[in-house]
Amino acid sequence: MTPKFGTSGLRGLVTDLTPALVQRHVRAFLAACDSGTGLFVGRDLRASSPRIAGDVMDAARATGCTVTDCGALPTPALALAAAQAGAGAVMVTGSHIPDDRNGLKFYTRSGEITKADEAAILAAKPGISTQDRVEKGELETHTAALPAYAARFIDAFGPQALSGRRIGLYAHSAVGRDVLGDILRGLGAEVIELGRSDTFIPVDTEAVDAQTRAQIRAWVGAHKLDALGSTDGDSDRPLLADETGEVVPGDVMGQITAEALGAETVVTPISSNSGITQKGFGRVELTRIGSPYVIAGMVAAGGAVLGYEANGGLLLGFEARGPMGPLPALMTRDCTLPIVAVLVAAGQGGVAARVAEEPAIVTRADRLQEIPTEKSAALVARLTEDAEARTQFLGALERKEKALDLTDGVRMQLEGGGTLHLRPSGNAPEMRVYAEGSDAAVAEALLAATLSYLAAELGERSN
Repeated sequence: MTPKFGTSGLRGLVTDLTPALVQRHVRAFLAACDSGTGLFVGRDLRASSPRIAGDVMDAARATGCTVTDCGALPTPALALAAAQAGAGAVMVTGSHIPDDRNGLKFYTRSGEITKADEAAILAAKPGISTQDRVEKGELETHTAALPAYAARFIDAFGPQALSGRRIGLYAHSAVGRDVLGDILRGLGAEVIELGRSDTFIPVDTEAVDAQTRAQIRAWVGAHKLDALGSTDGDSDRPLLADETGEVVPGDVMGQITAEALGAETVVTPISSNSGITQKGFGRVELTRIGSPYVIAGMVAAGGAVLGYEANGGLLLGFEARGPMGPLPALMTRDCTLPIVAVLVAAGQGGVAARVAEEPAIVTRADRLQEIPTEKSAALVARLTEDAEARTQFLGALERKEKALDLTDGVRMQLEGGGTLHLRPSGNAPEMRVYAEGSDAAVAEALLAATLSYLAAELGERSN
């Protein structure tokens, strides 16, 4: 996986993320973007993250920048701390991808880098000097980020919000596992920790594999849980299962959270559950896939705006109110808010019953891994440009096209109901597949058939 830089950050094989490569990207970022009072640095729990975080801090200090080491913490907690200090930030994480890979996420003092920031960084890289300043920037430590992040939710929802609830916490190797447990307990829940791992486990909350789903159902049943929560590696994407052990799709969590917080405008990618358009919000904006597009849409909309992605990462663009107090805006993907908001909205009636109140549209997503990007991109390009190719593709699945949306990838609305959406991943060698149907069985059958066909078509294995 050749290192790739974009608005989602820098990602690549650990062996390719050399100190020199990290240094050049960090220096270009500091030269081209507004880092305000300095640079806050955080990391996830991958084996390679401490070394890369050290490279980031060394590179920044060599420019004279004041660096604040925040240690291991969730991406949204780092973003919140940096924003409160008026500083930029770099999070060392590969998110949900395997442990042999890692990356950097960049934040200006205004939040996640934008497409304009991306272009500025790329333009600055060729002229970056590798000469150190005579005096290095200061190195400071910050220990208040996690308590401040936890207080944000406990103050807004109150210490009795989850009283009487028995919540499982699938800890695995998520950097936010401990603070999420602290938050749930601080809201009054009994928390049962499960599956803690000292080695990194790449959990993708948007495409939860069959083995993990089975383990979650077993845990929920064995421990008589009211729900189970977890996150991806850097804890900006949520995972929530109901009292039956069924995983709640991230976009459905977004729908429920938007309603619970009184959002007037919702911004979400085209891959999200289309039921959002049936819920009566004043305005719904559908964007290309990726938080930069969601953020751009939120900024353009203004007002009481909330954004989320199909992976469940939720961005709050206004100061909302919880049952006990204000909930300040946080314009970066967050895992904790949708987990807490759905649990609170469900009340004693249970998460499954609350989810059942949503429009009867079910989405399922999965991926083919280790697919060269050029191969998946070529397939999607052919389907995009050639109606006959789409006819043949859908014919193999015994489906026909009703309508087409090319906002991001190729999204085909099907005759008789349902939707099929294909898109190459922007940050990993994967083909993403999204299927939508009137119920879970329909969506899952469409997804399985598509993955099987694509695996044979692309000559690769399915995960």
